[in-house]
Amino acid sequence: MSKVYSIKTIQKIPISLDTAWDFFSSPDNLKKITPDNLGFEIISKHHGDKMYAGQIIEYTVRPVLGIPLYWMTEITQVDDKKFFIDEQRYGPYSLWHHQHHFKAIEGGVEMMDIVHYKLPLWFIGDIGNAILVKHQLKNIFDFRYKKVEELFGVMEH
Repeated sequence: MSKVYSIKTIQKIPISLDTAWDFFSSPDNLKKITPDNLGFEIISKHHGDKMYAGQIIEYTVRPVLGIPLYWMTEITQVDDKKFFIDEQRYGPYSLWHHQHHFKAIEGGVEMMDIVHYKLPLWFIGDIGNAILVKHQLKNIFDFRYKKVEELFGVMEH
């Protein structure tokens, strides 16, 4: 049986909680903070403008050799301006659970992402994580961190 892996990132950004929530809870903004080389495209026709529990969002991504993969996530929980959770319903992982937390702090917002994921194919998935997936996810979150700084600025210490 393959393992469940997790990633946690925390970023402080100098914007209001309302601005952070409006940007990050809009599915249409996800492409802006995703590396171009992943070929990320939202393909759902009825995913809506505002996030809500039960919302289905469909994408294609091209994580390896430009080969398109279909990915469907469901927004399973939303607590306005506090957190939302997306879970894969169909796609490359056997488990994908992504928590997005937001908290107002002095001078801005603290944003925390926690992802739990599991790959299919038992030990082969574990090997795939060690060789490719773990590094690719780290690169995606590193890219997002830098892109968020470009879009909203750097929090003064």
